[in-house]
Amino acid sequence: MKVVRVLIAEDDGALRDVLGRGLLEAGYSVDAVVDGIGAESALRTREYEVAVLDWRMPGLSGVEVIERVRGAGVRTPILLLTARDTMVDKVQGLNAGADDYLIKPFEFGELLARLNALQRRPALRLENELRCGDLTFDPRSRQCTVGDQPVALTLTEGAILELLLRRSPLVVTREAIAHHAWQQTYRTAASNTIEAHVTRLRSKLRASTAEIQTVRGLGYRMATR
Repeated sequence: MKVVRVLIAEDDGALRDVLGRGLLEAGYSVDAVVDGIGAESALRTREYEVAVLDWRMPGLSGVEVIERVRGAGVRTPILLLTARDTMVDKVQGLNAGADDYLIKPFEFGELLARLNALQRRPALRLENELRCGDLTFDPRSRQCTVGDQPVALTLTEGAILELLLRRSPLVVTREAIAHHAWQQTYRTAASNTIEAHVTRLRSKLRASTAEIQTVRGLGYRMATR
């Protein structure tokens, strides 16, 4: 059986110990560091299947660590832990290159499920601009254009579009979209709510050669017409 290595970067000693013990019991091989500098060094020099980083750490924040290692080409799936729960904060963390985002306090079972899911995901595309046909989306500025025409998107529409582009041409499930766009309330994001947002997004992109395709029974994918 393959040993799954996980990095935990958390300056709260009690939480770090709880996570470490729980992940060891779940069969992970655990490395733990106490600050952002240690996290960056570990991610740059060792191979991990997944990493858990706290947002607020001494030395470097979790977001700063993610920005640095993504800039260096490190593709390890990263789960960001934080008490910051606004959409703006979530967008900042995801724009930095985090793969997922979990708000404190949380249940250990949910963290374990998130880590398992991250290991099944395809690697993120790390381009500064995401493209499909004549559609371009800049994850940092949140600017969307079709050809040379800007397209105004809400935060939720931008989050959905970004996920579809990052996973393109693979299918993205409705659950993954709900998880990405609504995070702390994703379990209550009804299918018709997701469909309504996708419909509005399609309307805004109707002039594009890119389109959001429905894959019946599975979800959506971004492709060219």
